[in-house]
Amino acid sequence: MEKLKNLRKQRGISQEKLASIISTDPSNYSRKERGEVRMYDDEWEKLAKALDVEVDDIKEEKPLNIVNNNPIFHDNSGNFNQYFNVPEHVLGNLNDYINLLREQNEALKQENERLKNS
Repeated sequence: MEKLKNLRKQRGISQEKLASIISTDPSNYSRKERGEVRMYDDEWEKLAKALDVEVDDIKEEKPLNIVNNNPIFHDNSGNFNQYFNVPEHVLGNLNDYINLLREQNEALKQENERLKNS
């Protein structure tokens, strides 16, 4: 995004100003200008208008650097199941919570029915 950055600096316009033009915060705009976050077509158009240039004069398509360190996506075995050992006390707490939610749900259904009938 060097074209945009250089033109912005030549014109003496702050990142804060351009951020407000595309309705974002300065830190997000900074990430967009560095190419870390995608810049959308409508944002390119707003920026070009603000800088009084054509979109093609500032737009650069730079692929986002997305790093995926999750080995499951590099596994060619076709087995995408992951198994985890969950401690019994955690499962017990979850089951207790599920039962509590069921009871509360049933009580709310009964209250709802009572209110409909009154």
